[in-house]
Amino acid sequence: MADLLTHVLVAYVLATVARWRVGFPRHWVPIAMGGAAMPDLVKVGLVIDESVVQGVLGVPFEYAPISSFGGVVVVAAGITILFDRGVWREVYGLLIFGGLTSLVVDGARVFADGTGGFWLYPVWVQPPTPELYVSADPRVLAVVLSTAVVVTGVDYYRR
Repeated sequence: MADLLTHVLVAYVLATVARWRVGFPRHWVPIAMGGAAMPDLVKVGLVIDESVVQGVLGVPFEYAPISSFGGVVVVAAGITILFDRGVWREVYGLLIFGGLTSLVVDGARVFADGTGGFWLYPVWVQPPTPELYVSADPRVLAVVLSTAVVVTGVDYYRR
């Protein structure tokens, strides 16, 4: 899934460059990368229908809000509590950072109606999109992958 790989690599590049400036440990970068995958959890709906989850939970359920700012905040909180309490602030911040990078990258995609998705949920506003790329375009992945290779090389030589 090129879209997911693109999200994770953009988070890797940005978190690595931020690490050079801020100075947080290298082993925190994968947390931001995992955060970038959170909005793509909406694709679980391809495997498990919403009606199945609704039946298990007993309340109305939709996957769509997961791929939004509100969804990132809630999912990040759920993941953060799985970590040691002493690192919650760092983990939550990096998960939110990764999730936001994913939402920003998705916000630049081409949509048929010229507006983006409901990524500001619970605010039901569809902002216009700059329509910079189609998510199925392999050139986007090639550019991001090349940038990640360069950043990895620079990071290696910075040690």
